[in-house]
Amino acid sequence: MSRYEVIIYWSKDDQAFIAEVPELPGCAADGATYQEALANVETVIREWIETARELGRPIPEPKGRLAFA
Repeated sequence: MSRYEVIIYWSKDDQAFIAEVPELPGCAADGATYQEALANVETVIREWIETARELGRPIPEPKGRLAFA
């Protein structure tokens, strides 16, 4: 499991749980259940990091819990 913060919420419009990773731009997944969304976003995090490495792009260090205003 990654150390990036994951935000999971229910989307009424999508009728699915959405999992977003704020520290990795564009990194998100969905699922029919909370657990499925979390499992799916873990896969997407690995793919996001792999793609960034292949393209020579920086990979942010996980900061842990983020504060939102």
